[in-house]
Amino acid sequence: MTFRGIAAGVAATFTLFSTTSAFAVTQISWWHAMTGANAEVVAKITKDFNASQKDYEVVPSFKGTYPEALNAGIAAFRAGQAPDIIQVFDVGTGVMMAAEGAVKPVAEVLEEGGQKFDKSQYLPGIVAYYSKPDGTMLSFPYNSSSPILYYNKDIFKKAGLDENTPPKTWDEVWEMAKKIKSSGAASCGYTSTWLTWIHLENFAAWNNVPYGTNENGLAGTDVKLEINAPIYVNHFQAIADLAKDGTFKYGGRTSEAKQLFLAGTCGILTESSGGLGDIVKSGMNYGIGELPYDKDGKGPQNTIPGGASLWVFGGKSDAEYKGIAAFFQYLSKTEVQQYLHETSGYLPVTMAAYEATKKSGFYEKNPGRETPILQMMGKAPTENSKGVRLVNLPQVRDIQNEEFEKMLAGQETAQQALDNAVERGNKAIQEAIGN
Repeated sequence: MTFRGIAAGVAATFTLFSTTSAFAVTQISWWHAMTGANAEVVAKITKDFNASQKDYEVVPSFKGTYPEALNAGIAAFRAGQAPDIIQVFDVGTGVMMAAEGAVKPVAEVLEEGGQKFDKSQYLPGIVAYYSKPDGTMLSFPYNSSSPILYYNKDIFKKAGLDENTPPKTWDEVWEMAKKIKSSGAASCGYTSTWLTWIHLENFAAWNNVPYGTNENGLAGTDVKLEINAPIYVNHFQAIADLAKDGTFKYGGRTSEAKQLFLAGTCGILTESSGGLGDIVKSGMNYGIGELPYDKDGKGPQNTIPGGASLWVFGGKSDAEYKGIAAFFQYLSKTEVQQYLHETSGYLPVTMAAYEATKKSGFYEKNPGRETPILQMMGKAPTENSKGVRLVNLPQVRDIQNEEFEKMLAGQETAQQALDNAVERGNKAIQEAIGN
């Protein structure tokens, strides 16, 4: 079985975990991409699960960034050494769905493992994204997130901005970023992680404008990108203009820009809600705002899930599948989801955990922490805001990032960058689906 949209030739140099130990404990290998505070959450959850019973031992293993972890899993599968569980970021969902036979749907794993599976217990927007059209849940939504805005309140004060009023529109972000820079409150006004996820995919959903045809790929694999429409061009040209004097500072393609915010280099950051753990740990005097919307859009509508889910490879033993089912059932426990949500900033994936968190008064004591959930659940999704699903979305994102980097280096205008991204992206999509 082949994975479409991933370049061939990825090295397959990974360790095959033993299935059982001398004490007849079934080991479950879990490859993940969590770092910092989120890696500490992984360690605690697995340690607690292992201590809660005597039949299974979940063994977590860090495999690099999200793209690196996905490539590692594909290479390991090709080498016949796939782990039991792999954490795959949202953008890899189409890749995994195309690999029928390589993976085993989580709904089947849970049911065959003797665990009760009821998809109604999960947040609707999350479970729908990781399910087949017939509603079968394919992967377990371990760490779902929504992009939000963070700002440094101390920098806001120094710049003469209201520390209790985050920007609501992108025009307000640009103006506040300029004021931060010009006042000397910080050397950079604004930065952002994940330009593709936040400024294209969620920009489309939040402003209720199309990313591509066929409902952004959810209604069919033959997709033509629409990200060079005027609303996108104007948005990215504004970013390019701010980058000329350092008002906007580019950190990298994934989550690297968070370090610019943590270091106090930039006063405003758009980032995953899952980045909260490191921000809290830093001791910064921070505030949270909704993802800004574009005044020329049709929003705000709803954001789409980010983060990652846990996929189960096929070809494992019955004992391993039972262990995986037990672990996923443990992860679904209200107290576990509540801990994960309150500690990491990722969304609770069950309604029970969300309600328990509300009842505890956590959101009243921690303003802004409910924001990513309300963004995702506030309105029923439209055909523009259900999400983006391409069989080769990681490859398409790479193309987009290449063009953005040329734009930020002053080599292209936003129009040129987005036109190129559409032309190259459409060609890659057609090649991936065999046309």
